[in-house]
Formats: sequence, C-alpha cells, structure tokens
Amino acid sequence: MKKVMFISSTGGHLTELLQLKAIFSYYDYRLVTEKTEANFSLKATYDNRVSFLKYGTKHHLLAYAFIFPYNCLKSLAIFLKYQPSVVVTTGAHTAVPMCYIAKLFRRKVIYIETFANIESKSLSGRLVYPIADVFVVQWESMLKMYPKAKLGGWIF
Repeated sequence: MKKVMFISSTGGHLTELLQLKAIFSYYDYRLVTEKTEANFSLKATYDNRVSFLKYGTKHHLLAYAFIFPYNCLKSLAIFLKYQPSVVVTTGAHTAVPMCYIAKLFRRKVIYIETFANIESKSLSGRLVYPIADVFVVQWESMLKMYPKAKLGGWIF
C-alpha cells in the first residue's frame, strides 16, 4: 500500500485537506498539521496517524523566526520516520518545508491551491509550484496564473 502524507497548516487549509478524508483509507497515510487546541480532537479520530508541528503565524514574526526552523527540522524527522511516497498538501506555510523535503528525497508532491484564491497566488502556492509534480487549482481563473496546473474543481 502506498504511503501518503497529507499536510497543511491549521484553519481553512486543514478544513480543505480533511475534505479528502474519504480517500485516506486507500493509503497507508499520515496526517500532519499544527498543534492547536482546536486540533486535539484529530488524535481521537485519526489515532496514531496524526503528527503535529508547532503552531506559528507570520503575523508574530519574532516568534515565527524560531518556530519556522524548528518546524523544518521536525518536518524532516517526521518525513524520515514515515518515508511517504507522496506528499499531498493544501498549504500553507507549515507545508512548504515538507514539500521541499519530499522533492529532496525524490518523492511526489501534490499541491492543491486554496479555494480562497480566485484571482491571486498564495505565497505557499508560489513557493511549491516550481517543484510540484501535480499542482491543482480549484478555480478556472487560476489557470492563467499557474499554466501547468490541473483544474480539479472544488473539494468542498
């Protein structure tokens, strides 16, 4: 069974990622997101298949300057422990290092641009687009910005 890692930051990105839960059972999967009070319930639902990174936001730059490198190292540790064949993400910042780690180890990266972006690129989308094996947009208008993308439609 193929090992797949599903990763996103918390909030809307995680909500979008969890729309894919119907396909989780087809894989030996791992779910990775940020550790927040709202996400503790994921342990009950996904048991030992969930890993957490430290919560951080670019809006608190000083703290984020320490959290981001920590999360990069922890992402590497999670990747090495689990060794997925594919990384699937809906973004954002939490997922970018994992995508680059996956490419470093010659694994596939599938990026799904957020539903919220209809006419502008997300920062994580801009960073992952050049290395993604499959880049999915949810709006036809986004194909102008990401010409190599696939139109996947809404995941909601």
